Amino acid sequence: MKNIVTILVFVLAFTFTAQAQKKGGKPSAEKMLKKITKDLSLSEDQQSKIKPLLEGQMADRKAAMEKRKATQESGEKPSKEERKQLNADRKEKAAAFNTEMASILDKDQFAKFEAMAKEKKGDVKNRVKKQKN
Repeated sequence: MKNIVTILVFVLAFTFTAQAQKKGGKPSAEKMLKKITKDLSLSEDQQSKIKPLLEGQMADRKAAMEKRKATQESGEKPSKEERKQLNADRKEKAAAFNTEMASILDKDQFAKFEAMAKEKKGDVKNRVKKQKN
């Protein structure tokens, strides 16, 4: 009986821990806007201009993710040329986003924004390295 109770306690503890980790989830445009507003001290006008950019970026990412999933489920792999094109499109969208952000933010805010992006990019690379090991 003690063994069963002990096992149930462990299962419940594991379940609650796993659910707590899932709560963070993917950031929404609202969450990203709040973080950027806090970190860069954005004005109301800047926030109203940045919000549609973030929403558009999130929609593009979601569409790309769904397209990738559909391709994976079909068992097809994109050709080398298709991968190059996808990568070029992604870089083009990122450059356009940064250009828009530069026009909205002042010089100090944009420098801080770029530093935040570079730090986030480094974090992603570190996570990928850990996953491969």
